[in-house]
Amino acid sequence: MLIPPPQGEGAERRRREASGGLLTAQSLTVTARIGGETLPVIRNLDFALSAGKILGLVGESGAGKSMVGRAIAQLLPAGFAVTGGRVLFAGDDLVAMPAERRRALIGREIAFVPQEPLAALNPVLTIGQQMGEHLTRLGLASSQRRTEALRLIERVHLPDPPAVLARYPHQLSGGMCQRVLIALAFASRPRLVVADEPTTALDVTIQARIVELIAELQARDGTALIFITHDVRLAAQICDDVLVLYAGRAAEYGPARQVMAAPAHPYTRSLKLAAPAMAGPRRALQALPDRMPGLRALKEITGCSFAPRCPIAVAQCGAAEPPLTQVAAGQAAACIRTEATAHIRAADVAPAPAPQAGAPLIAVENLTKAFAARRLFGREQAVTAVDGVSFALAANEFVGLVGESGSGKSTLARLVVGLEQPSAGRIAIAGQDVTDQSPAARRARIDTVQLVFQDPRSALNPRRPVATIVTQPLEARGHASAAERRERAQVLLADIGLPGETAARYPAQLSGGQRQRVNIARALCIAPKLLIADEIVSGLDVSVQAQLINLLIRLRDEHGFSMLFISHDLAVVRYLCTRVLVMLRGRIVEQGATEQIFSAPQHPYTRALIAAVPPDDPAAAWSAMAGASA
Repeated sequence: MLIPPPQGEGAERRRREASGGLLTAQSLTVTARIGGETLPVIRNLDFALSAGKILGLVGESGAGKSMVGRAIAQLLPAGFAVTGGRVLFAGDDLVAMPAERRRALIGREIAFVPQEPLAALNPVLTIGQQMGEHLTRLGLASSQRRTEALRLIERVHLPDPPAVLARYPHQLSGGMCQRVLIALAFASRPRLVVADEPTTALDVTIQARIVELIAELQARDGTALIFITHDVRLAAQICDDVLVLYAGRAAEYGPARQVMAAPAHPYTRSLKLAAPAMAGPRRALQALPDRMPGLRALKEITGCSFAPRCPIAVAQCGAAEPPLTQVAAGQAAACIRTEATAHIRAADVAPAPAPQAGAPLIAVENLTKAFAARRLFGREQAVTAVDGVSFALAANEFVGLVGESGSGKSTLARLVVGLEQPSAGRIAIAGQDVTDQSPAARRARIDTVQLVFQDPRSALNPRRPVATIVTQPLEARGHASAAERRERAQVLLADIGLPGETAARYPAQLSGGQRQRVNIARALCIAPKLLIADEIVSGLDVSVQAQLINLLIRLRDEHGFSMLFISHDLAVVRYLCTRVLVMLRGRIVEQGATEQIFSAPQHPYTRALIAAVPPDDPAAAWSAMAGASA
């Protein structure tokens, strides 16, 4: 090993770590100063993490998961501060220690894997330059840095390490960039790594590889790991213990598989029931109402902060905030009704309506899209993104389109919508050939097909109020008066479950789930017959995801439309779609009834996709982790 070992590891420190005291939070409290008010963010949080163990932090956005990581590093946003408690790292208080000493720990003994790899890496420096800067900070001699950088890239199983070091972040995939960040985090063989949503929005196969890699490095170095995630199935598979956070406070704490198999807190139970299953009977998703209280609203709640959303709350829940109470060996929950939690159940889902008989709504025949030659990593090569694809959708049918990034899913969607012109093949909508870009073909597409974009933050104009955003298709047609648009906006907002007052708000004033609802409302404005939904629930909390999935089902039943649903989340595809298309390198390699393909996949690629999904049962072995645990 070329990296110098961590300094100051005396006998007393090693003794404390061996006894389970590597990282301990004692009554950790973080507050924010906003508008002259002091507001709670993290409240009296206690947890312990032993050397070599993995602690999962689970909860919705706003629960305080990432804030815990920031408190450990003392990298809180402006106006936020630790105002109570301690964070002990091998017995030393990270909150009270001098800033210079804490900076010496961060990056060497305490490392971080951030959530968004492309945002975390410097776009104007090569991977080699960025690794060199980090190795310099770790004290490595200049003559050793390239050798060590190559070793680290090889250690995270990236092919052709010299080529990787020569590239810029934008020349790598999201999964490759995430591996680079993992290599940087583990470069010094740290004693603690904080991984903040390291697999969010990644393909299932890439997620499995990243998780396996982290577990491999963590086990090899004996590193303690804080794994922040909103994926309850994933937490159950890879974590030793799990801490479920709600509104900055511990809702439940205990052994990960035990907590996820038999949740004692209704919030944990609701999170589990909000995630669709990969096997067994299809059950309704337990979508929590509303959203987590904001900081100001939280300050006004006197009792249990979850009570306003809790399906089993009683009047007593509003009297006082419940303490963490032991409910089983090693498991504690902050709830006075833990005995009733197991009674929270989801009903079975009614089968999807049968697709309408007759001619298909859309028919795609031998569709091909070849892009002109471009420079790719220093080589000239032509790219065929879609290669001889054929499929059909019936009226009122939901069809899933799955495959890894780069398989051609989004290009196929753009061809169907008309944002790309095919190189060969035919597209027919309601029997009319719309392959060309004639005015008649464009009108047929606009009237029949609408696209729901993946990222509503970038898809919604931040300078427009919601009322004008959701009625943009009417504006494009130019036939509706201002009064008609206002009336249509109110109807659309009611359809998507948002109050009428939302019409006057701007996108920045909405939550992520609300923005995605507005995105859907805009697509439905002119009552299309087909929606193309491109990763519209990717990266969302399971509770928000459940709300949107249930919304799509309700809207289909009320308005009648088909949907081509593009997603890497196979469980969501199973829940929503009656048929599935599996795409690999521009081709559809398997298609058919969803239940048939998911229960008995025929193509090796389909089998690999399904095997990469964490199992529903926390006690079941996950085949994707077999290599890491061997």
